[in-house]
Amino acid sequence: MQETKPQAVSRATDDELLSLGRDVLSIEADAVLTLARKLDGSFVAATRMILGASGRVIVTGVGKSGHIGRKLAATFASTGTPAYFVHAAEAAHGDLGMITSSDIVIALSNSGTTAEVLTIAPLIKRHGAHLIAITGNPSSALAKLADVHLDATIEREACPLNLAPTASTTAALALGDALAVALLDARGFGPDDFARSHPGGALGRRLLTRVSDVMRTGERIPRVPESATFAEALLEVTRGGMGMTAIVNEQNHAIGIFTDGDLRRLLGAETDMRGLKVADVMHRNPRSIAPDALAAEAAATMERARINQILVIDETKQLVGALNTHDLMDAKVI
Repeated sequence: MQETKPQAVSRATDDELLSLGRDVLSIEADAVLTLARKLDGSFVAATRMILGASGRVIVTGVGKSGHIGRKLAATFASTGTPAYFVHAAEAAHGDLGMITSSDIVIALSNSGTTAEVLTIAPLIKRHGAHLIAITGNPSSALAKLADVHLDATIEREACPLNLAPTASTTAALALGDALAVALLDARGFGPDDFARSHPGGALGRRLLTRVSDVMRTGERIPRVPESATFAEALLEVTRGGMGMTAIVNEQNHAIGIFTDGDLRRLLGAETDMRGLKVADVMHRNPRSIAPDALAAEAAATMERARINQILVIDETKQLVGALNTHDLMDAKVI
């Protein structure tokens, strides 16, 4: 049975560990800033090439570059540029068939000499697909093979040994993200498009859910006529379970609202409630929202106004719905 070697105990002090962490972040931040300063026409050419392609973007690489490539393919795909990742080694054993002549291939290799990537690069070109290379060596074989080369050269890795891919992978990731965002903007990709790519997440719910999807309608809307007594309004507040009732006129236009907060204020003021009409104590011109507005917009309006309920009014000024914070929470909008 093989003996497990005892784990080495760190001799570094807390201050030394903190200093090293700061150094790593500074080195990687400097690497990205350097990329920004030297970005040139090659970036524009790569963007135009992808915009003009009828196929998809295929990202390839191996090792740490492969991990970065997977992330970049996911970012492209979720921001309006159809893309997927193909591992360079697998491409040499059949997956090259996934690439068509109308596609754009983005190959990642910091050295520009990765054997698996260099094996497939000439075949990609021969197949008719365009090749964009992201490397840290503009003189490398991969850079020279590419139709467009994006220079991701760094001064040094953040690893104290200057060996582990750290600043180089950060630079490649940032450069790929810049390309994805430039494409997003050029395509006019907006919040609704983004939501359609992310329907299962919180962002998708916030961007796709409308007030009409979550509001209470019909008999579930607490409402009383403006002629109702104060007692009748209280019964409707209790029945509706929303902590309020709308007050409507004969045309079903909401002319006011009465909430449980209003009731507490009346009780605190020791108001004589005998013979009161709800019209005497309601809030006139209540806050409202349209049914086709985003549910997130309703949440923002309620938060700004510090209210827990809001009425839903259509273009004909009809009361068509109501919702409260619990409805928005149930829909996971807030």
